[in-house]
Amino acid sequence: MQGHGQQKPFLKLLILISFTLALAFSGCTGLPGISGGPQITSTTTATPRTPTPSAAAESCPPILFSSEVTCYTPLQLRQYYGIEPLIQRGYTGKGQTIIDIVSFGSPTLQRDLDVFSRRFQLPLTKVQVIQPIQKPEYDPHHDKSGWAGETELDVEIIHALAPEANIVVLVSPVAETEGTVGLPEFRQLIQYAIDHHLGTIVSQSWGASEVTLEDAAGRQEVQKWNILLQKATLEEHMTFFSSSGDQGATDYADLNMSRLSPKATTSFAADVPWVTSVGGTTLLRQGTQIHEIGWSQSGGGFSAFFSEPSYQKLLPSYTQAAFQGRRGVPDVAAAADPSTNLAFYFNGVWETVGGTSASAPMWAALAAIANQMAGHPLGFLNPALYTLATTANYQRDFHDITVGDNSVHQGVNVPGYLAGTGWDAVTGLGSPNAQYLIPDLIRTQATLAAAGQ
Repeated sequence: MQGHGQQKPFLKLLILISFTLALAFSGCTGLPGISGGPQITSTTTATPRTPTPSAAAESCPPILFSSEVTCYTPLQLRQYYGIEPLIQRGYTGKGQTIIDIVSFGSPTLQRDLDVFSRRFQLPLTKVQVIQPIQKPEYDPHHDKSGWAGETELDVEIIHALAPEANIVVLVSPVAETEGTVGLPEFRQLIQYAIDHHLGTIVSQSWGASEVTLEDAAGRQEVQKWNILLQKATLEEHMTFFSSSGDQGATDYADLNMSRLSPKATTSFAADVPWVTSVGGTTLLRQGTQIHEIGWSQSGGGFSAFFSEPSYQKLLPSYTQAAFQGRRGVPDVAAAADPSTNLAFYFNGVWETVGGTSASAPMWAALAAIANQMAGHPLGFLNPALYTLATTANYQRDFHDITVGDNSVHQGVNVPGYLAGTGWDAVTGLGSPNAQYLIPDLIRTQATLAAAGQ
């Protein structure tokens, strides 16, 4: 896995986990859990949740060899992103199902999630793992352990922020790397989720550089995805989130992931107009206060494949100049910098974690809470998100990130983009303030639907 933001060329996962070993916290007792298979039921009512975990339960697990390392706990993330007030009103994602698309999965997923849940007094939950594709494993970079970490990161983040949402992990036996490798199988998993009505929210913490998809086969595969995702969002009312990438304003240039492109590029499937692309931020503490800046490695830029969608044309003229008729990435953002040190339990040890692999499932968790509050799947969010950005409520619905830069100076020099007021190609519209964003999002979705938009 990638550690502390340092890239290993043979790895593709959009995950950054520190190699700092941690002590496994033992002797914790958790709350009685909720188990059972995925459900797609919705409810407009909510009941109060259990009291907020104690301060002791919400402290960071002890980290070996680094007395200065701290972490952000699930409660701190929920508080900063305005989710905790909704949790206390009973909006926990209950009755909603989030689907996570991965290669290989993790053999220790359930055991590690149970430890994570008990440590932070989250409800115990049973993750459903489905492997519908029957073909031999293909792992050219020998990275099953990396995918195991990716799987557990996604699930723990979702559970931390939407503690009563159901989680389904759809597993492919083929590694997604670069180019089209693994993409047909992931597309098959999404079709399986649609056919079997598994859920309405999909989280994807993977990506392939547009540069590696420029040939005829790549463009054909991208078009197949575009058709599938358009149908899923408009006809099935599904919501898709994708990590924008961890290579700043560029991405890999070759199938072996040995070198970065010397020109600006972006990542698939975050570039697809039917996807809500999630970039990354750095959380900074100043005393008891937390604020955000753009993460220097947050994937962002403009697509060579897709033209500017109608919802991005709502942005003001001073922003439009950069688009030049292209799809801009990302749409939104959340914590991703590995120095943020999100608490993470994997394969028997506590570690700290980051990457846009973390920020995408954060937004998936938020969508589960939104669907529960609305009483129905909200589906395609981008038109409503960008409409909100044109209103007076924008500054309360989002944390507008105005500081940061995703230029790349590691092996290549690729001028990136600056974070700034409103949308930018580092953090999109910004990170959520869910207690205001979700109710406004629901109202805006209803208004757009009534207008036939």
